[in-house]
Amino acid sequence: MYHRRSLKRKEKERKEKQKTNSENVRIDPSSLSFNMWKEIPVPFYLSVYFFDVINPNEILQGQKPQVRERGPYVYREFRHKSNITFNDNDTVSFLEYRSYQFQPHKSRGLESDYIVIPNILVLSASVMMEDRPMSLKLIMTFAFSALGERAFVNRTVGEIMWGYEDPLIHLINKYFPNMFPFKGKFGLFAELNNSDSGLFTVFTGVKDFSRIHLVDKWNGLSKVNFWHSDQCNMINGTSGQMWAPFMTPESSLEFYSPEACRSMKLIYKEQGVFEGIPTFRFVAPNTLFANGSVYPPNEGFCPCMESGIQNVSTCRFNAPLFLSHPHFYNADPVLAEAVSGLHPNTEEHSLFLDIHPVTGIPMNCSVKLQLSLYIKSVKGIGQTGKIEPVVLPLLWFAESGAMEGETLQTFYTQLVLMPKVLHYAQYVLLALGCVLLFIPIVYQIRSQEKCYLFWSSSKKGSKDKEAIQAYSESLMTPAPKGTVLQEARL
Repeated sequence: MYHRRSLKRKEKERKEKQKTNSENVRIDPSSLSFNMWKEIPVPFYLSVYFFDVINPNEILQGQKPQVRERGPYVYREFRHKSNITFNDNDTVSFLEYRSYQFQPHKSRGLESDYIVIPNILVLSASVMMEDRPMSLKLIMTFAFSALGERAFVNRTVGEIMWGYEDPLIHLINKYFPNMFPFKGKFGLFAELNNSDSGLFTVFTGVKDFSRIHLVDKWNGLSKVNFWHSDQCNMINGTSGQMWAPFMTPESSLEFYSPEACRSMKLIYKEQGVFEGIPTFRFVAPNTLFANGSVYPPNEGFCPCMESGIQNVSTCRFNAPLFLSHPHFYNADPVLAEAVSGLHPNTEEHSLFLDIHPVTGIPMNCSVKLQLSLYIKSVKGIGQTGKIEPVVLPLLWFAESGAMEGETLQTFYTQLVLMPKVLHYAQYVLLALGCVLLFIPIVYQIRSQEKCYLFWSSSKKGSKDKEAIQAYSESLMTPAPKGTVLQEARL
């Protein structure tokens, strides 16, 4: 009976604790975590590593590419939400703007460093024109020559990141105005700086806590149309910043990434501790970038090549771009073997997220991805020479952040230290209560023992017995007048 009552009490305490925590983490101006959701206190950094092509001329002659990793070039990433609008259907809409500032003291190199990389515009356009009439390809060759375009370019880190003037861009924008999102300059991260990642609408969890942080719509869409199956086009999970609380090892992390144009799902790996705070570590499954033949649900992301790389051409103006783990980690070994200078390993190239399981708030994370370009010789376009078909890495980046400073201390105090203090305090109070309860009992027992000893000792001799009897009788007899009474003590 006592055990059953104890279980019921613990279950009641657990539910009350969950209720309190759920009120603190929901997206509501009155909740404790609202400001953390609005202005993420975790400092994020973008670390970019470039693959400097060592032998561009030899590649044009059909030889194996050789690359050298350069970097990291580190940027401080600033995020803030604006246009926050609470809707009637338990959702909130917002835009999150991002900006980047170069951090020389954290970088291994400067933005003025020169890097040799494939000319993405020329080589992408060549592959896209492969099945077009020969006359059109010859015209393209002439246009490339007139504009001074080559298969490889030598540009600074700043130019590759944030854009450089290219006459080909001006020509394309003039005759094909909606073909590329770039206006005037071409850069791999140009469209990310000082811009937003689209209009997210997510559930607040105020009315239905089970849907907290889940994405309802992105840019007004319930699903995208980049891929070839409904499953691959689904917008699943959160916006990638916070997740539902009360996680278990059976939980998974799912989020929609506008940059990857798809939803991603991470799986639980192990428990850990970050600065004294318990965490769950989530990592990418082996099937994240697997092709359709290895993992049938990914068939919708095809046309596919070797397993371990994802074709993102349909959401990147049809350029033959591929997404993967850095150095083709966890991919078909053929990919890394085709390029000299790649050394995939788990410690450096795997991604992870460490989440506080009670609140669903990230403590420490590092998301690592690589962008590669498929290049090959295209008959009729002279700039492609004799390039052997290869998926050539352009760069890889790590987007990382860890809670620190005053925010970390506050988090630790409120969610780790105080619960421990309260947990042990209940046992201290219970012990104190037991002590206070036993004090009068012990006192009563001691008093009874003294009385027992007194009467026991009086039975040892008849003289003592007679004395006690006489003393008792004297107590029964009134004292004579004028007698001074004195207190008798045992």
